[in-house]
Amino acid sequence: MHQDEQHGPLTGFTVGVTAARRAEEFGALLERRGATVLHAPALRIVPLADDGELLAATRSIVESAPDVAVATTAVGFRGWIEAAADWGLGELLLAALGGAELLARGPKVKGAVRAAGLTETWSPASESMAEVLERLLDEGVAGRRIALQLHGEPLPGFIESLRAGGAEVLAVPVYRWTDPEDIAPLDRLLDTTLARGLDALTFTSAPAAASLLGRAEKRGLLPELLSALREDVLVACVGPVTALPLQARGIGTVQPERFRIAPLVQLICQELPARAPALPVAGHRVEIRGHAVIVDGEPRPVPPAGMALLHALARRPGWVVARADLLRALPGGGTDEHAVETAMARLRTALGAPRLIQTVVKRGYRLALDPVVAADGGADDGVGDRADDGVDGGAEGGPARS
Repeated sequence: MHQDEQHGPLTGFTVGVTAARRAEEFGALLERRGATVLHAPALRIVPLADDGELLAATRSIVESAPDVAVATTAVGFRGWIEAAADWGLGELLLAALGGAELLARGPKVKGAVRAAGLTETWSPASESMAEVLERLLDEGVAGRRIALQLHGEPLPGFIESLRAGGAEVLAVPVYRWTDPEDIAPLDRLLDTTLARGLDALTFTSAPAAASLLGRAEKRGLLPELLSALREDVLVACVGPVTALPLQARGIGTVQPERFRIAPLVQLICQELPARAPALPVAGHRVEIRGHAVIVDGEPRPVPPAGMALLHALARRPGWVVARADLLRALPGGGTDEHAVETAMARLRTALGAPRLIQTVVKRGYRLALDPVVAADGGADDGVGDRADDGVDGGAEGGPARS
C-alpha cells in the first residue's frame, strides 16, 4: 500500500483557509486527507435585503427591463429574488428577467435561475466571467441595457469594458463583503503565516485575498507577508479571478482547471507532497513535512523546535550544520547552544530512529544521507564538510553505519 493511502497525502501539512462561505466543507475535505486546518474568515458577507441601493436597482429593472441580465452567484441571485418578493416586486422582477438574455456564470447559478422559474440563455463552460464578457463584446453591446448582479465587489474591468463598448450597465449589489466581526482569528492566521507555520494558504474569493493583504498593510506587516507568500507558502486559489489581487503583488499562485473546492483540494494534495521529496536517510525513507515527518510510511509528529532543526538540516542533506547555525534556526532566538542539544535529543526521540541525525564531534549535526544519494548528486564534493570521522550515531552512541 502506498504511504499516502495509509495516512493521507496532507498528513504533516498545515493549510490556512480564509473562506467565509462553505469553510466547514472545505476544511473537512482537507482534514480527511490528513491536513491540519487553520481557519480564519478574511471577511464576512453582509446581505443587502434592506438596502436602498438594491431596492433602487430592482425598481429600475422592473420599470425598464434589461436586454441582458448576468447572474454571477447562486446565493446572490436567490437573495435578490427573495428580497424583491419581500418588497412586493417579485413577479415583476421575474417577468423583466424572463424577457432578457439571461447569462448564468456556472452550474450552481443555473440551478438558482431555474429554481426561480427562469431559464438561462447561456452559461460559460469555464464558469469564468472573462468568458461572459468575451461573449457579450463579441455580440456587440452598443445601446444595450445590461443588468449585472455583483458578487461583493466590482468585477475588475468588466463594467468598464461594457460601458466602453456602448452599453448601459446597471449594477445590482445583492451583498457586499466587509471585515469579519472578530478580527483576532485573521490576525492569528497572519502571524502564523509570517512565522512559516503554514504550508499552504487558500483563497476562494478575490475579496478574501484583498482583505488579508489589507490587514497586513494596516498592521505594518505587508512586506513580511509578501515575502512569506512569494518564497515559502503555497498559495492556492480556486480560480484566476480570485488570484488577481495576489498576482498584482507578485505572488505566484496555483489554481485547479475546474474552479471548484474539490478540485482545489486535489491540487493541494498534489502540490504539497511534491514540495517534500523523500530522502533515503540511514536506511530509512524520510519525508520532511511542515509539522511532521513521515519515516518509512509512518507519520511522526515533531515539536516545533525539532521541526526547525530538521528543516535546517534538510536544506543541505548530508552536510554538517554547525550548532551556531542551528541555534539561529530555533524559535525564540536564544543564545545558549545547549538549547540545540536539548531540542536535538527530543527530535531524535520523536523520529523513533536516532541514527537519522548524526553528531559530528565538535562541529555540529547532519542528516545521515545514504551514500548512493551523495554519490549521485547530493553532496559528493563536500567530503570535508560531511566528515566521516568523529561521527556519533546519536542516542545509541558509537559510529554511524551507512
